[in-house]
Amino acid sequence: MEDRVRALSEAVRRVVGEVERKIVGKRREIELILATLLSEGHVLLEGVPGVAKTLLAKTVASALGLRFKRVQSTPDMLPSDIIGVMVYDPRTSDFSFRRGPVFTNVLFVDEINRAPPKTQSALLEAMQERQVTVEGVSHSLPRPFLVIATMNPIETEGTFPMSEAQVDRFLAKVEIGYPSASETVAILDRYYEITSEPVKPVLEPSDVTTLIEIVKEVSVDQNVKKYISAIVQATREHPMVKLGASPRGAIAMYLLSKAVAVMRGRDYVTPDDVKYVAQPALSHRLILRTEARISGVRAENVVADALERVEVP
Repeated sequence: MEDRVRALSEAVRRVVGEVERKIVGKRREIELILATLLSEGHVLLEGVPGVAKTLLAKTVASALGLRFKRVQSTPDMLPSDIIGVMVYDPRTSDFSFRRGPVFTNVLFVDEINRAPPKTQSALLEAMQERQVTVEGVSHSLPRPFLVIATMNPIETEGTFPMSEAQVDRFLAKVEIGYPSASETVAILDRYYEITSEPVKPVLEPSDVTTLIEIVKEVSVDQNVKKYISAIVQATREHPMVKLGASPRGAIAMYLLSKAVAVMRGRDYVTPDDVKYVAQPALSHRLILRTEARISGVRAENVVADALERVEVP
């Protein structure tokens, strides 16, 4: 097990290195997306326009050798635009199913909050059950399957905010911030390389599936499980929180920390792995009180407070 983990962690490092040829200064974000994929979850990217969210998703898919499709959300989008539609064939006088873009390995849904609620909810079955049902017939999605959805936090006019239950379906939320001044210079220096040179596939879909199965075998000590539970409980007891993290939040930390352990070349989880994934696993699952918003307290502050208060095993 240890030898396999080390070999595959080296493969993941090569993937990260290949992605970093095009994406400057986003190693943590890259690792969290990969950890979500290896946990068989889905990720929500949040950031202002122009910070390379689309390029990041496409580059990760290319480096893993996975099929990638992009959907631009609009207010008039229908569920069939994502799932597919039944089409009449005059030659056979019968209907056949024409598959939509959801039938891929990595589905990038840009500005998901611009899609109407009916279309947003159409993704839930695909994300949770890894299948879609049309006219009573279920169609399985390929494996691996990852939904990467984006939200723009500053332009909310004309959008359809997702409910807490829908946001909770995403295993992780990753914030994509501005690059630093030096990183911006590096982007300018490498602009033609970034825009012209193709990404070389480092792995194949079968390799990714193997990684997913190995992540399931990573051991988590009972004390580390209690540590995860204590962090989740601390978010529920925080005075600025109306609703704390649910058991799904604890499961997210558990799964993501196992994936991070494999990426670090270990077959066991440490408290540092848990800390590394706490923010992306929990911050989007907290509902704050009104006074928290007035005071400028964010969900990220609550998670940080919980990590400080809970004793490390």
